[in-house]
Amino acid sequence: MLKWFPHSHTTARGDGNLLVHHLPRFFKDRPSLDESVPYLYGWLAGYFAADGCVAADGTVIMNSADRDDLEFVRTVCTRLGIATYGITGQTRLGLGKEPTELFRIHLVNEDLEPDFFLLEPHRRRFEENTKAFARRGWVVESVEETDRVEEVFCAEVEDGHAFTLEDNILTGNCFGCQEGGDVFTFLMKIDGLSFGEAVERMADKYGIHLRRDETGHDDRPKGPQRRRLVEAHAAAQEFYAEQLGTPDALAARQFLAERGFDQQAALRFGIGFAPRDGEALWRHLSGRKFTSEELIAAGLVAMGRSLYDKFRGRLLWPIRETNGDTIGFGARRIFDDDRITAKYLNTQETPIYKKSQVLYGIDLARKPIALKSQAVIVEGYTDVMACHLAGVETAVATCGTAFGDDHARVLRRFLDDHAELRSEVVFTFDGDEAGQKAALRTFEGDQRFVSQTYVAVAPEGLDPCELRIQQGDDAVRELIASRRPLYRFVLENVIGRYDLDRADSRVDALRAGARLVASVRDRSKVDAFARELAGMVGADIDQARAEVRRAAARGSAPAGRPERNGAAQEPAVEPAPRSAVPDLRDPRFGIERETLKLVLQAPLAIGRTTADIGSNDFTHPTYRAVWDLVAAAGGTVAGQNDPGWVARLRDAATDPAVSSLVSALAVEPIPVNRDIDAGYVAHHVHRLQELTALRRIDEVRSRLQRTNPLDNPADYNKMFGELAALEQHRRTLREKIVGAP
Repeated sequence: MLKWFPHSHTTARGDGNLLVHHLPRFFKDRPSLDESVPYLYGWLAGYFAADGCVAADGTVIMNSADRDDLEFVRTVCTRLGIATYGITGQTRLGLGKEPTELFRIHLVNEDLEPDFFLLEPHRRRFEENTKAFARRGWVVESVEETDRVEEVFCAEVEDGHAFTLEDNILTGNCFGCQEGGDVFTFLMKIDGLSFGEAVERMADKYGIHLRRDETGHDDRPKGPQRRRLVEAHAAAQEFYAEQLGTPDALAARQFLAERGFDQQAALRFGIGFAPRDGEALWRHLSGRKFTSEELIAAGLVAMGRSLYDKFRGRLLWPIRETNGDTIGFGARRIFDDDRITAKYLNTQETPIYKKSQVLYGIDLARKPIALKSQAVIVEGYTDVMACHLAGVETAVATCGTAFGDDHARVLRRFLDDHAELRSEVVFTFDGDEAGQKAALRTFEGDQRFVSQTYVAVAPEGLDPCELRIQQGDDAVRELIASRRPLYRFVLENVIGRYDLDRADSRVDALRAGARLVASVRDRSKVDAFARELAGMVGADIDQARAEVRRAAARGSAPAGRPERNGAAQEPAVEPAPRSAVPDLRDPRFGIERETLKLVLQAPLAIGRTTADIGSNDFTHPTYRAVWDLVAAAGGTVAGQNDPGWVARLRDAATDPAVSSLVSALAVEPIPVNRDIDAGYVAHHVHRLQELTALRRIDEVRSRLQRTNPLDNPADYNKMFGELAALEQHRRTLREKIVGAP
């Protein structure tokens, strides 16, 4: 046994035998990590003999279908001082079987001895061949214990962890995610910086003066170094935070308390108070050796007749970069006698603060955004606080400006915003008209993201801060969890402008919705969205698809949304207003016209056939007005023996258009080559009633499609019954029409 386990302890016995200690019981059972080093070494050697191999080039490989097995192997290797490379996986396909995963790990050859290998072919390959994984990039030669705690992070690995001293750090890069690179690459990924910004940040941090190429034009602002402006803001934030605990800041503390924020929340977000004394900050920072030039450039003080603080008597939120550096402040009015009436003031544009590129809360949200692939856009500082305290740690807000392209670029650095469309951007809006307008404006910029965009509408017009106060943390989380696709919210808003109980309005709603659906970015989803549109409007799916195709062919964007190429558009030309009254000769109203001609010219032939006709059978307002005259005069029966029948109706009309139509219909030829008998009259009357039934069927079916049977079972069942009755009535009328002579 000793030749396979040379590190095991032995004891000589009096009978001449040798007792070998710390031998493993069974190699496939995971031993306790508290076992001795010889025991673990023997277990690993046996496990390798069972499931490992040495490739032809000498590479030492272990395979397993269970990733956890290899994770345990790595832990044992760390205990034994054997370096490993990252676990990799591949999919294998057996004969007639489903694909399965196979995982692999490489051991660093330099940490192994020939006697580790129990099988002769393994040992021979190990000794005779060049090892592809034999060398490390660099080696830790010694380790000394100190009181200092060092953490090494990776920009890609969840929770930031990447390296351990005993394992991955020996190879010089991260095998948790195969990431590597230098300090600049790390900064670019972890803080979302460009290469130039990463270089400038490192230079500022270590006081290195960068010499720029003087051959080109440099339009960067001149003045104090960026590092000094950041340091001034850090000192100002510390000063303001201390002032929040003073007696003068009582109103500021009450403001926070009323909104559910305690002292710990104030500390977490760095909230402070600017004293009402107009020179308090200036005196403090000048005592810290900051010059007036630096503080004016930073936007912290200004020059009037003398130097004075920019923020006075206000509650302050520090606005920070992704790395946590304070670069500006948002200031809230809390005193009624504040001479500046604006509720919020923000730091002016400075060399380090660009409001179009700043998101409040991004320093706290950047890691959660990257981990969850979700960003939540709220409207104010207190909303960000409420969301984070409620567990929605991906919330950020703009600083006194609308969400724009630069803000989107900041988020895209953290969102993994690529063509796979797996990330989410959630905008929160109120449910009122202003919130709907904000959603429409946001939809105009939807093409900024590859990610899916959603909207979370606060109930009863509450913002996240108010929602947390009234209903608690769970309500805030539920608000975000109940997000809806932005396009659907906008589509509902567009459709909601139309009266869907009217056939003509449903057509207009369908066309407006089709323009929006045709503009959806992911073409694979257009058909599904067309189905939704059909259900919302209560239209036929084929009709909705046709409208979407027509809208796509026209290249029309939704109202207010720019074309995708970003080109400047000509001002929209207002369409000429449609006539309030349709053309009387429109073929849609042909049956109504012919029926009224019979009523006026042959009341005797009609008799009581029109008893079931009502005003709602006439869709043209002028034709309906003529029928109302007939009904008011006693119906067609009243005109059977009255030679002045037409004149009486014409004189009763108060609208000249109606009077003129009565005269025209009374003399217009009836297109028939036979006597006007009961069969001919019945055909027109029944056809008129059939059209009414069809319109009613269309209306009920539209409402039925828009009704959820689970939410409104009674209404749904009632409409279903009505629809069945209408269909039977229509079939009866059709049989009469077909059977008429």
